[in-house]
Amino acid sequence: MTLRDYLKKEIELPEETINRLDNLMKYEELPKGHQLFQEGSKSKKLIFVEKGILRLYYYKNDKDITHHFITENSIYTPIENVFLNEPYRYNVELIEDCVLRSVDFSTLEKHLDEDIYLQRFARLIAVSTIKMLADHLYSIQFQSAQERYNILMEKHSDILLRVPLGHIASYLGITQQTLSVIRAGKGK
Repeated sequence: MTLRDYLKKEIELPEETINRLDNLMKYEELPKGHQLFQEGSKSKKLIFVEKGILRLYYYKNDKDITHHFITENSIYTPIENVFLNEPYRYNVELIEDCVLRSVDFSTLEKHLDEDIYLQRFARLIAVSTIKMLADHLYSIQFQSAQERYNILMEKHSDILLRVPLGHIASYLGITQQTLSVIRAGKGK
């Protein structure tokens, strides 16, 4: 889905606001493996994923841990940088060749006072990020690996075909062997 389609169908913004955002957000085609953000960066880039998958990850004890996946038709910005001016805690890499639309949040901020719908859009970004983090925390605290896997498959049924299994296992907080058992239906 293009940015314009997303803003019209999912966010229900008026045409004038859609045009403004479409003009502000740069079109980028980036290759698989590209590092979009790095730990410690101060980037305030807001992105919309038109095509592809991004992976947020961090290192713990020299081990690469997947925190989250960002798929098509998703908006993402490093909230720590944008709203708290803190260094970014994750790395973001492209799992596939991607088509992104991006804008520096400070550029977007210059237009917020002029357009109440842009204010609504900015709030939606913050609320969506908070919801994503709350859901992730809940899943870690209260759901089994099988339940986390089922939810991932429900939301992103094609992810197994697009993302290395090691990244999926890491995201679920399990080993690849346990993921194989769950996938085979023996983990129920």
